[in-house]
Amino acid sequence: MARPAKPAPRLISPSMSSTEWAAQALQSFEAVVQSTAGFRVREGQRRMAEQVAQTFSQAQLGKLEDDDALPQRAIAVVQAGTGVGKSLAYSVPAIAMALARGTRVLISTATVALQEQLVHKDLPALAARMEQPFQFALAKGRGRYVCKLKLERLAGGGAAGPGGDGDLPDDDLFADEEAEQRGKRPRHESEARMKFYASMADALATSEWDGDRDTLATPPEPEAWSPVAAEASSCTGKHCPVFNQCTYYERRKQLVAAQVIVANHDLLLSSLGARLLPELDNCLLVIDEAHHLPATALDQFACEADLSRLTWIDRLASRALRIGQLVEVEDIADIPNHAARLRAALQDAARLVMDVYGEQLRAPVPGRRQFASSLPTRARVAGGVLPEALVEPFSQAAHHAEGFLNALRAISKALRSEMRDKPDEARRLSQLYAQIGVLAPRLEAVHAAAQLLLQDAPEGAVPAAKWFTLEVEGDFIVVRAHASPVLPGNTLRNHLWSAVRGAVLTSATLTSCGQFDFFLRESGLFGDEAVTTLAVPSPFDYALQGTLVATETRAEPRDAQAFTSEMVDALLSDLALVEAGALVLFTSREQMRQAVDMLPTAMRSAVLVQNTLPRPQLLARHRERVAEGQPSIIFGMQSFGEGLDLPGRLCESLFITKLPFAPPDDPVGEARAEWLRGAGRDPFSELVVPATAIRLAQWVGRAIRTEEDRAHVYCYDKRLVRTGYGQRLLQGLPPFTLARRAAG
Repeated sequence: MARPAKPAPRLISPSMSSTEWAAQALQSFEAVVQSTAGFRVREGQRRMAEQVAQTFSQAQLGKLEDDDALPQRAIAVVQAGTGVGKSLAYSVPAIAMALARGTRVLISTATVALQEQLVHKDLPALAARMEQPFQFALAKGRGRYVCKLKLERLAGGGAAGPGGDGDLPDDDLFADEEAEQRGKRPRHESEARMKFYASMADALATSEWDGDRDTLATPPEPEAWSPVAAEASSCTGKHCPVFNQCTYYERRKQLVAAQVIVANHDLLLSSLGARLLPELDNCLLVIDEAHHLPATALDQFACEADLSRLTWIDRLASRALRIGQLVEVEDIADIPNHAARLRAALQDAARLVMDVYGEQLRAPVPGRRQFASSLPTRARVAGGVLPEALVEPFSQAAHHAEGFLNALRAISKALRSEMRDKPDEARRLSQLYAQIGVLAPRLEAVHAAAQLLLQDAPEGAVPAAKWFTLEVEGDFIVVRAHASPVLPGNTLRNHLWSAVRGAVLTSATLTSCGQFDFFLRESGLFGDEAVTTLAVPSPFDYALQGTLVATETRAEPRDAQAFTSEMVDALLSDLALVEAGALVLFTSREQMRQAVDMLPTAMRSAVLVQNTLPRPQLLARHRERVAEGQPSIIFGMQSFGEGLDLPGRLCESLFITKLPFAPPDDPVGEARAEWLRGAGRDPFSELVVPATAIRLAQWVGRAIRTEEDRAHVYCYDKRLVRTGYGQRLLQGLPPFTLARRAAG
């Protein structure tokens, strides 16, 4: 079928006013919509596109004429209900305006699925329809790509080849340190690992594989991939002898040439100031799946340190001394002292942690089954104030880690200088650099964790969350120290929004109980004068297309044992009526295990349980069964409650076993609740309910995916209809027809 003729929008001139820019960017959107055969105009989508155009037209980008002037910032927070078509609504006006203004678009998502949809489907289709051509590229963290130098060594059995690291014959350059501490790997495992690396090297040499971990036919386990990953700490960049064939830097070149770059939230936050992605003060930023941004920020700035397995310290010191001597670095004499004192300080810290918190760390976790006894136990530092007994060892750890790091920096600087002056020795020097680089991140982690553990909050400020864990790993009992910021909004305000000029944040779930306030606080945008909010409703007729069945139980949901038993009975009765596709979402593994154990024999063949198959295979089998007219029921947890697209008969029934409150043992949430209570505020109302509302809206969103879908949503938690906060949760859900079912 021939594509309809496209209207010819006027070209946007850089000298236009912001109003004219917005109008022409919106015209580009309308031109694309009209040129798409069979595409229906959606008023909500157009309203969102209009807001995106207005926002980006108002942002001042790049260097200002007056160095003392404050740039005009513009940020839009847009909730776009399911079916609005938000990808098109933000991408067309953003790209049109970026091309006109000579800048770039950076799109950040939370899930691989959306990244792949944008790069492999949405953007290619858009490039074929827009008047002005543009290039796009996918940005990933460098750890997703192979280091050819590391692979070359390991594929050859780890021996130093020509130009190798013969200066360090007794060091295994890229050893799996944790495996080493558990004992030498059995011969058959080592041989299998060598064959794996050899097969990767062959595939790379014959262009059957492009060096991207995600394109391997069989995704490797982390412990197999880590030794060959192109991590920054072990990379010498342009000094590397295989730099011109480096997969990672080849992908970097694609990013430089692209006007549209698709990244993820982790990479966006981890690369701040690293010049990997476009500079945030001179690009148009779109954050899709923005409800994930606050949690990602906490993860990025959290720290942890292993206090038990410390042989890497001596290993790193040995490497640093020998390499420092080889490149004639003067300031290395203190390395043995720093290493010995650091190790002693961490050992003291581990012993004192057990003295102070041992009773908590050794206590069995209520409700945990015997098979899960190796899962970590946890002890949180009340009030975020480190006990006096722990201050000295962590102060010593921070001091000696810093001294050790300074010596490593001097050695790294000398190595880079040698590489510059002696290009013929680049291979040997690069491998020496990597000798330090593969272990340096552990030292950096210890330093960061010790500093944050020691940090005291100013009066009235929120202290960091601090806690310790005890876990059995193989033959080791491992004590770890953890610390994390508590308020993601503060972190994002300081590190992200201070650099951004123009941004659009969007998701189907940004309001909580009908309000944007919770998300704005969590994301660091509350009270920001540059922020505009917009809620675009879904075009679906939820009252006609869906029914929410609120099923009550006699047992209180807080009585886990009695509630789960009664809930599973009701669930199994409802599952017996399923004729097509269904999704059951659980709030705990124990809940899901009990439901699986209680399945009648006749129903077992219809149930697919999360983690029994890789997710793509499980979903493929589900689709096959439904296509064949058989009932197929997926049992899943949190990760299946979001981002899962099962339209039509694939999900005619959705079962929510219990309201998805956050786990009660989240130390960051506990620390925040403690601070709120200390300030005379109610953490349940301010924190727990709004967060649950967003999570519940995501779960419910799995039910209706198209305008033709029909679905029933079952919720077995009577608090949804029996409590005041349950009514608040209902306000944030689509307006389904509500049916109540009393306890039997």
